[in-house]
Amino acid sequence: MEPRIDLFADRTAAAFGKRFANASLVIANSSLPKSTQELVSLRASQINGCGFCTDMHTKDAAAAGETAQRLHLVAAWREATVFDDAERAALAFAEEGTRLADAHTGVSDDTWALVRKHYDDEQAAALVCLVALINAANRINVIARTPAGSYEPGMFAAMAG
Repeated sequence: MEPRIDLFADRTAAAFGKRFANASLVIANSSLPKSTQELVSLRASQINGCGFCTDMHTKDAAAAGETAQRLHLVAAWREATVFDDAERAALAFAEEGTRLADAHTGVSDDTWALVRKHYDDEQAAALVCLVALINAANRINVIARTPAGSYEPGMFAAMAG
């Protein structure tokens, strides 16, 4: 697959990408567990059909120590026994926050209550921002047709700052 545009070569897109990377650092440096961040990003990317982000978050999660079994089961998390209640709440939130057009209510009160049961204010805020950010990243990469497969963990670290 050929990308429609090289977002790293375009001045405007590259400037936006740097700010986007800086925004992601705010979430990365929050108290929301890194494994939860990666699972949420992976699940939203799967739903949105973003190959580039699915590749990136699978590899980043694995590099951070996530098991292959859990990564393979993210798409079927409801039927899997390998996720704890907090992760299940975050994955439900990721799905409902990603599929806004599928339900006129967006994130349900029940799902929000589960999130609040397991996450404090900072973590809940990070989760809200993370779902918004990953959905934006998915849309950018799907529209640009950014190909998947070449991502290496940490390759965008120098972009932020």
